[in-house]
Amino acid sequence: MVKKKKKKSKVLKKSELKKLIQELFNKYPKRTFNYKQVASLLNIKKRPGKQMVQIVLNELFESGYLTEVSVGRYKLLSRGAYVTGTVDMTRKGAAYLVPDDGGEDIFIAQPNMNRALNGDHVKVFQFARRKHHQPEGEVVEILKRKKDTFVGVVEISGGFAFLVVDDKVMHHDIFIPLKALNGAKDGQKAIARITEWPKKAKNPIGEIIDVLGDAGDNQAEMHAILAEFGLPHKYPEDVIAAAEKIDAKITPEEIKKRKDFRDRVTFTIDPDDAKDFDDALSIKKLKNGNWEVGVHIADVTHYVTPKSIIEKEAYNRATSVYLVDRVVPMLPERLSNFICSLRPHEEKLCFSAVFEIDDKAKVHKRWIGKTVIYSDRRFTYDEAQKIIETGKGDYAEEILTLDRIAKKLRAERFRNGAIAFEKVEVKFNLDENGKPLGVYFKESKDANKLIEEFMLLANRKVAELIGKNELPGRKSAEPKTFVYRIHDEPNPDKFETFATFIKRFGYDMSVKPGEPVSYAINKILTQTHGRPEQNLVETLAVRTMAKAVYSTHNIGHYGLAFKYYSHFTSPIRRYPDMMVHRLLERYLSGGRSVSADEYEEKCEHSSDMEQLATEAERASIKYKQVEFMKDKQGMVFDGLISGVTEWGLYVELIENKCEGMIPIRDLDDDFYHFDEENYRLVGRKYKRKFQLGDKIKVMVARANLEKKQLDFTLADPAYEVSEEFRPEKH
Repeated sequence: MVKKKKKKSKVLKKSELKKLIQELFNKYPKRTFNYKQVASLLNIKKRPGKQMVQIVLNELFESGYLTEVSVGRYKLLSRGAYVTGTVDMTRKGAAYLVPDDGGEDIFIAQPNMNRALNGDHVKVFQFARRKHHQPEGEVVEILKRKKDTFVGVVEISGGFAFLVVDDKVMHHDIFIPLKALNGAKDGQKAIARITEWPKKAKNPIGEIIDVLGDAGDNQAEMHAILAEFGLPHKYPEDVIAAAEKIDAKITPEEIKKRKDFRDRVTFTIDPDDAKDFDDALSIKKLKNGNWEVGVHIADVTHYVTPKSIIEKEAYNRATSVYLVDRVVPMLPERLSNFICSLRPHEEKLCFSAVFEIDDKAKVHKRWIGKTVIYSDRRFTYDEAQKIIETGKGDYAEEILTLDRIAKKLRAERFRNGAIAFEKVEVKFNLDENGKPLGVYFKESKDANKLIEEFMLLANRKVAELIGKNELPGRKSAEPKTFVYRIHDEPNPDKFETFATFIKRFGYDMSVKPGEPVSYAINKILTQTHGRPEQNLVETLAVRTMAKAVYSTHNIGHYGLAFKYYSHFTSPIRRYPDMMVHRLLERYLSGGRSVSADEYEEKCEHSSDMEQLATEAERASIKYKQVEFMKDKQGMVFDGLISGVTEWGLYVELIENKCEGMIPIRDLDDDFYHFDEENYRLVGRKYKRKFQLGDKIKVMVARANLEKKQLDFTLADPAYEVSEEFRPEKH
């Protein structure tokens, strides 16, 4: 702690005050201070003196003596200082250093990159700052590469070859000696590893480590997308062999250790093409008129043991990856689709959350533990939906009862402030070669919501068991370490920006005193449902929200309006659920709390891998969108401006949600400048405006599959819009 200087409060000349403030920052060069802290440390108590402190701090910042770490917080800016941080590369080849200490970003010109690549952890020499200029620097040491493998297309010319890298912020192709091609041919997609990068060499030198196939081939392109994000596209042979050796038999001895639910009516409800059935529901009428509802989850950790090679592989992957045409599972297929999957007419081991619920959806009792079940029926969502709509079909009474309870659980959740995001999913009809034949929209119906509500209930009650210290007979002062799914409140500045934007559509986001922000968001989501701007508004609303992540430090889940929430219901496809199962088993049997630091590290890894999987999924959708639009060049569509940048306009086509860009160079009727504050491009001469959310007509100009990029041009408003590719709703 910094001890306050004991000085009598007196009126200081500005020059004297400046000297004292400089001495303070020189004494504590690594600390940040705001004007109140500076005034307190210098024993300045009166308002005129504090105002003078603010003035001097601003002058020292303007002169380059101090840097403003965040609004109103200053730190000494040493001339010629060394700073460590992460490289954030731009598409133009320059970059910014994001400092480890949270200070102001440092610009690095392309000639000063010195072989550093996007995401690398580096040491930068920061140049003396010029007045009114952003700090600049030069990379002097690469501390750790983010990655050394890249995906791209092989180009062979005479006696040399290159891998032309797909990554848009990788500005160096990789030189491949012919002896290091390892069978790769000209025009093939491949993965290369950088082996060296001599100081005087313009390009890094590498070797081909995996040939994915011919560029443009669907299999090769999907594998390339996975490789781009560092995700595996196949399983190691030893992991597959280990999975084949697992004994799938359920012994009488194992059944005796568990509660037996084989006599309950039990079924699964999943998508048409699902093979990994994580969860099943059972229902039984009780003598008191209430219902026993069981949420039964595959007992993956019974088969996947700690420190096994299957466990290590599952941890490294952390999640299954859902590309547009396939699932890349977290667990080997024998486990995910057979041994663990809750297939119909088979006995299965489960970890279950069982509830006694009345007709008003009030939970009276809860039991969580190991079970054995027998699934009577496998429903698709469409089959279950038909039963809900007609009241007829297999187990109609049970499904209708669960639907009725689920709707009451859902209504209560929204009364408590949950946010009703129901973004339309874009899906593709693909032929046997993966070529997109058509687009359709997938919307969540009652059958989907039925499953969702009971999974949410199980996840919430499992988290409450630990977070509220409700373990039976084992009260302690502190809750035990656990894995939570947390979601922070919206950023106020982002929310204000969002509220300002949607006023253009005539929507009011004002919040009544004492009313949660989520109520206002829900009102807007309801009002925009089914309208052309629905997808855009929901996308922007999501961007105002923090990202949900895994953590041992519970802060609740804002979007769901739950104080305690975890992920318990999908251990076949999510590693955090496996962690939750293991912790529950440990604590229910009286085990001691685990290391919070160790599990927090696992949570961070799981959150990072989840983000990579999401980005890979988006890239695969983008690829299929471009492929779908490739034969529609020259056709005209209605679109909404979904993004505005200094390099152009992003436009989402209304009828199929495909997004492309109008480069600013193609807006040739004027010179346009980017009005960042108002999300628009404005013509300097004719003052024509293109603003976020505007409806415009566009023509498909180019469809570049290699770059996963659609380019549009403005179309004459009088053009007829193409009608033959309207998507269906499913």
